[in-house]
Parts: sequence; C-alpha cells; structure tokens
Amino acid sequence: MIEIALLLLTLICVALAASCWWLARQLREQAAEQAKRDAARDQRLKELGKRLDTYLTGSIRMGEELHELRHVVAPLPDKLSQIEQRDPTSLSFTQAARLVGLGASVDDLTQSCGLSRAEAELVSKLHQSKP
Repeated sequence: MIEIALLLLTLICVALAASCWWLARQLREQAAEQAKRDAARDQRLKELGKRLDTYLTGSIRMGEELHELRHVVAPLPDKLSQIEQRDPTSLSFTQAARLVGLGASVDDLTQSCGLSRAEAELVSKLHQSKP
C-alpha cells in the first residue's frame, strides 16, 4: 500500500514538474512576444515623435513668417491714406473699393472710375475678400 502511495505521489510530482516546465515555456514565449510588441511600439513612438517635431518646427516657422508679415502689412492702411491725401486721382481707387463692396463688376469699375482693366481687376481682387 505504501508503494502504491509512493508511486502515485511520484506520478503526481512528475506531472507537476511537467506542468511547471510547460508553464515556464509558455511564459518565456509570451515574454518574447511582448518584447517584440514593445519594440514595435517604441519604434512607432519614435517615428511619431519625429513627425511631431517636424510639424512643430514648421508651425514655429510659419508663426515667425506671419509675425513678419504683420509688421509689413500693419503700416499699409496709413500709407494708403497718405497716398490718397496727396494724389487727387486716388479718389477713384477709394470709390472703386467702395463700389466693389457694393458688388460692382470689373467693367463697372472701368466705366465709372476711369480705371484701366488691370487696375479695376486689382481693386476688385483686393476688396472682394473683405467681409
């Protein structure tokens, strides 16, 4: 009877050892798979970080250029007013700008303001985008 119990206990120990070995192998395989996924994730994060840096650099440059453009464009209304005050013929440009705001066409501007077609197209394009 003791021999049967010992044999049974030995079989149980062998089964437990085999189970432990199988579980350890499964754990190693899963750890290797997880390491591959982690490496792929880290690579993707690195790529996304580089793209983000590129976008940020572009945005910064664009902001700097907009800032420079503001400095260039800011004095233009004052300069336009000065030109209008000095040149009596510029009144036609002011009138043309008002007419464009009212929906006048290029042909209307050439007839009513005495502008050339190119001048009328320029005034029309400059003032159509205003709300």
